[in-house]
Parts: sequence; C-alpha cells; structure tokens
Amino acid sequence: MTLFQTLANNAGYDPAKGPGSSCLPTGQCVLPWAGGVKSVNSIVLIAQGVSFAIMTLLFTTVGSIADYGGWGRWVLLVFTVLCWGAQFATISLTQSDRWRLGMALYMIGFITYGATLVFYAAIFPRLARNTAHARELREKLQRGEISLEEYELEESMETNRISNISTAHSNIGYIVTLGLNLSILLPLANNPKVNNYTLLLTNGYWVLLGIWWFVFQQPRPGSPLPKGAHYLTIGWKQIWVALRQYKQLPHTFIYLAAFFLLADGFNTTGTLVLICQNDKFQFSFLQNTYLGLAQAVTSTASTLGFWYIQRYWKIPTKKMFAVTNIVTILLPLWGMIGLWSPNFGYHHVWEFWAYNVMTGLFQAPYYAFSQTMMAELTPPGFDNMFFGLFGLSNRASSLIGPNIVQAIIDKSGNNWEGFPFLFALCTCACLILWFGVDMPTGRRDAAAWAEKRRSNARDDGQSGGERERGQRSSLQTTVPADCTTFID
Repeated sequence: MTLFQTLANNAGYDPAKGPGSSCLPTGQCVLPWAGGVKSVNSIVLIAQGVSFAIMTLLFTTVGSIADYGGWGRWVLLVFTVLCWGAQFATISLTQSDRWRLGMALYMIGFITYGATLVFYAAIFPRLARNTAHARELREKLQRGEISLEEYELEESMETNRISNISTAHSNIGYIVTLGLNLSILLPLANNPKVNNYTLLLTNGYWVLLGIWWFVFQQPRPGSPLPKGAHYLTIGWKQIWVALRQYKQLPHTFIYLAAFFLLADGFNTTGTLVLICQNDKFQFSFLQNTYLGLAQAVTSTASTLGFWYIQRYWKIPTKKMFAVTNIVTILLPLWGMIGLWSPNFGYHHVWEFWAYNVMTGLFQAPYYAFSQTMMAELTPPGFDNMFFGLFGLSNRASSLIGPNIVQAIIDKSGNNWEGFPFLFALCTCACLILWFGVDMPTGRRDAAAWAEKRRSNARDDGQSGGERERGQRSSLQTTVPADCTTFID
C-alpha cells in the first residue's frame, strides 16, 4: 500500500494551487477521479473497500469449493500464484503517472493474499481436532474418564496451543523478512527503485519457502459434490442454508456478525493509522520497516506470553479475546483525541512507535484467539464453509468502514475525522461479543448441527432397502466428520 500511496501522492496536486502544483506533507492532495477530484487518502480507502467487496464475492463463491473433491489445494495454489505475480509486477511501478497500475496491483495482491490466509486458516480446525492429544481426549471422554466440561476445556486449550504456535511462527517469519529488507534498504537508501527491489526480495522469500507446501502436501480430498449441485453455486446455496439455520447455531452466527463489525473497525483503523504514518514519515520504506520490526518482536513475545498465561490459569478463550479487544477499542479512541489536541492522537513520531508496539502486544493474540473462537464454534466437517464466512467477517468485512471513512475524509479534508466512527464501531462489536456469545452452548450446538447434517447425508444416500439395513451399511454410507457433504 505504501508504494501505491507514494505514486498517487507524487501524481497529485494541491487543490488550493491547482493542477501542476506539488502536494505538501501537511496539506491536502487530490487526483482526478470520476469526472472530479478526490483526495489521495480517500482513493486509498476506496481501493481497500472495493478489494473487500471482491473478496466477499470470491469467498461466497469459492469458499465451499474446497470442501468437495480435490479442489482445495488447487484453489489455494491459484490464489497464491496470482499474489506472487502481482508482487513481482511492482518492479514496473517507477513513475508517478503509473499510480493507476499501482492501485490495480495493490488490489490484486491484497485480494489474493487475503484469500490465501482464509484457505490456510481453514486447515487449522482439522489439524487441531486430530492431534495426538485431541484424539486421546476424545477416547477418554468416550470411556467416561473425564466429564464433558473437562473435555471441552482441554480441547479448547489444545486448539489455542495450535493457534498460538501458528501465530508465533508467523511473526518470527515476519521478523526474518523485515531483517532481509534492511539488507536492501540500508545499502541502497539513495536508489530511487529501492522500494521496488525490497518488494521483490520479500516476495522471493515467500516463493522460496512457500512453494514446498504445494510440492509435499498430501491429498486430502473432501466428499463428492452433492447430486445436482454445481461448484460455482454450491457456496451460495450453503450460505443460504446455513443462514436459515440461525436458530440452531445462534452463537456461531452472533459471533460472525459481531466479528464482522469488529474486524471492519480494526482493519480500517489500521489502514487509517498507516495513512497518517506514511504522511508523517513521507512514505519511507525504511522507517516502516523499523516500525514493523518493533511490532513483529512484540507480537512474537506477546503471543507466547498470552498462551503461557492462558495455559497456566486455564482461562477460557473468550476472556482472553476480551482482553485484546480492550486495546482494539483504545486504538481509534487515541486517534479521536487527535481531533482536539495537537499533542496526542497520532501527530508525533513517538505515537507511531507506541501504536506499533501496542498493536504487537495485543493484536497478534487478537488474531490467534479470534481464530480459536471460530474453530470452536464451527460444526466439525464444515471447516472451509464456515471459515469462508469467517474470512468474510475478517478480511472482506470492511465494506462499511473504508467507504464511510473515505467520505468523511473527502468532505472534511481531515484524516482524524474518521476515528470517532471507528471507535463507535469497535465498541459496539465488543459489547455484542461479550454479552451475546456463549461458548459452551455454541460448541455443543455446532456439534449437534454437524451430526444432523451427516445423518441427513446418510439417509439421502441410501435406498429404501438400505434404510432398513441402516446399521449394517453404516460403514459404507457414513460420511467422515472432516469430509462432510452439506445437504439440506
């Protein structure tokens, strides 16, 4: 986004002086847009909003395809390769008049990267349910050695363990990547193409380490596509059927709706702060790398620290998530203060350092615990479909925030005018999450719902004679919990 914003800012002009003038760091900057003009920051937010809308279409169309046959690995590969291509193409972004191309490449990369995250995350519940410890817990429950409450608590701890380890490893990789970036940013600081070279290095690192997943991953085919269904419409049908089941899965859908608002507020807050940060540091990749390192180091430490605290005191996931949400509310609140005070509210260098440190300390665990809560509320065997909805809430949620905030900024000319709306959005979402989601009840509802779906699939797959021999033929007709056919 920084490279796109840099090109757009260099191509823009000061509306007070007219076309041909240069934009000042502290003044407004506009570009021709749809027969008129629009501020550069508004255009950045529009690009994000449109990207989220496209993600919504993609997730609802292909989110469930990965649950059937062998399409899952190919869907992930296609999105990954498209993202790699968009990142490599940024080497062409060397002139300010190419800002439109920069916008297109930013959107392609942003959309496909978000899609890869969703499909990688969809693998997580299946992994968590099939660790040696998770299987041992189920066996103990079946033998009556532990109660249902003990089983649910221990299974939750195991799910959190996988989620936190994954998040910590992700942040360790982030540290390594930023360290590699410095190997170009420092010696080539005066090279006008240093930012382009840095993106190439980062993308090359991803290709070098990421390609092996597609080489060595084992086939994990899902169940066959239901008779009469089509790959391009099954996702929409499943979502419609799932939404009709709201009364049977109330806590799952309350969580999805609340997280939709929370992710919208949090993602848009991050984008708005980054816009302010880029303006403050004049789009410096080097400065952003230093700030990113501060965030990555604190993220790694906080993820492991939060996991240790949760494991030691056996704290439920929802309470841990609530702690991170307090900071989610405080981040836009701090920006809101900047409306009335020049001394606080993302006006000074130290505040951006503090923002990145606080984001690292609390928002890396935010991602880990939000993912765990979704895994616990997902019906077993419907992982891709419900994580597609979760991806809709997380990555494709920002259909509201960016569009409203860009309109506010475009009208007022003040970036800080967007923070009050984001503060209200985050606060409302957190209250719904805390008072509206009951995790124990939601887990049991999800398990019961999945079992009912599997029962329907078995009944629809049997002839009249087979139904009479249901018990004897159950081994042939039972759909495994992680390869479930969704039938209404």
